[in-house]
Amino acid sequence: MAVSFFDVAIAVAAVVVAATIWLRLRVKLPPGPRPWPVVGNLYDIQPVRFRCFADWAARYGPIMSVWFGTTLNVVVSSSELAREVLKEKDQMLADRPRSRSAARFSRDGKDLIWADYGPHYVKVRKVCNLELFSPKRLEALRPIREDEVTAMVESILREVSRTDKNGDHLVVRNHLSGVAFNNITRLAFGKRFVSSEGVLDSHGSEFKAIVANGLKFGASLSLAEYVSWLQWMFPLDEEAYAKHGARRDRLTRAIMEEHSQARKKSGARQHFVDALITLQEKYDLSEDTIIGLLWDMITAGMDTTVISVEWAMAELVRNPGVQEKAQEELDRVVGRDRVMTEADFPNLPYLQCVVKESLRLHPPTPLMLPHKASTKVKIGGYDIPKGSNVHVNVWAIARDPAMWKDPLKFAPERFEEEDIDIRGHDFRVLPFGAGRRVCPGAQLGINLVQSMLGHLLHHFRWRLPEGVSVGEVDMMENPGMVAFMHTPLQAVATPRLPEHLYKRLPVDM
Repeated sequence: MAVSFFDVAIAVAAVVVAATIWLRLRVKLPPGPRPWPVVGNLYDIQPVRFRCFADWAARYGPIMSVWFGTTLNVVVSSSELAREVLKEKDQMLADRPRSRSAARFSRDGKDLIWADYGPHYVKVRKVCNLELFSPKRLEALRPIREDEVTAMVESILREVSRTDKNGDHLVVRNHLSGVAFNNITRLAFGKRFVSSEGVLDSHGSEFKAIVANGLKFGASLSLAEYVSWLQWMFPLDEEAYAKHGARRDRLTRAIMEEHSQARKKSGARQHFVDALITLQEKYDLSEDTIIGLLWDMITAGMDTTVISVEWAMAELVRNPGVQEKAQEELDRVVGRDRVMTEADFPNLPYLQCVVKESLRLHPPTPLMLPHKASTKVKIGGYDIPKGSNVHVNVWAIARDPAMWKDPLKFAPERFEEEDIDIRGHDFRVLPFGAGRRVCPGAQLGINLVQSMLGHLLHHFRWRLPEGVSVGEVDMMENPGMVAFMHTPLQAVATPRLPEHLYKRLPVDM
């Protein structure tokens, strides 16, 4: 007798349900919402996942089980449990779960972000810590960062001059995106893809198209990503992925070849691509790893910088007293007859507090990237089976009233009262993660955010558009792995320094 597809599907579903029940009876899993057969809790999860998980944590506790199809995901929402996951049990939870698209783009974990913990990860991490993001290299690349923030100031003034006659506002994100794009691509590739007039060159147009295409691929996840036995029903579009990968690699190799030729004539420069080519033999880096690392920097650094500064600006226009206090500090330390530089950072403690407080309330990656258990492990007294995914809800932890006074209030002064390191050493605020998988570019990210925010505040006074109240600013996030503002911030900028201080200070490196 012929067996229909429907019969097979029912039989497999029954096996999965039975296995799930057996697993729940055999081990002590964290509590959580009741899963449906096969799909688990997928269709109960709200689009902004970290808010949904925070609501569920209020009901089920700071550690809970959430089923993505047949895959167990454990979500922790307290600083104590974050310490356990990211420090005490870190080695057992240092692997990465990779979707099929992430596996393709990372050459099955040959980069840094998606690599499992092991010899390859340790080697590449060493390259990042000792070579790419060392204090010496970050300082050597400082002129590029300062060039681009002054270019941002110049572009804002041009728009202000165009709109000043009728008092129009500007969309802050447009200017932040431009400076982040130029900063990250110049640091990574040593090229400014955009001219002073805002025109993309051929490499720049190709680069933006590749980034946009990659985001489209990354967003196109199906149920098959979470139910392994369904994957044969939803095969990847292998041809499309192959074309995208080839296009990305072709552009990167072209840029690498340009650098190789230039190095023969004038020696190596400080850009990451030059550094990686120079270090290739010393660290035995494959071409796949070099390309993967360069694109890790692009994807990890570009959007997160824009997100961090836009949220900070949203808080500052909603809290004019904080803005004025930061500007008073800038005027006292920097004055009004020169522009701010990164050398001023140590003398601007309140600006640093503003950045920390914004990253506390609005971490750009609210759930961090997931960890994967390489062996059976206990967290919070519960059994976490091998292969389970573990998420740390840093957004919820940073708003925990047990840890923070008035947690929803934007109050940079809390960081004046207590010196808190936000680079993974204090488990109450973790915008860059912690432990073995802490972001190696945390200091670069902090420098970029402080520089962009400091220039915006030093050069301009910011307010909401006429007729818009503080309560009307949309402070919700877009769905996704990173937390863009749902509605781009609109604000009115008024220059506050002499006109000659608004010119870009170009640097050729």
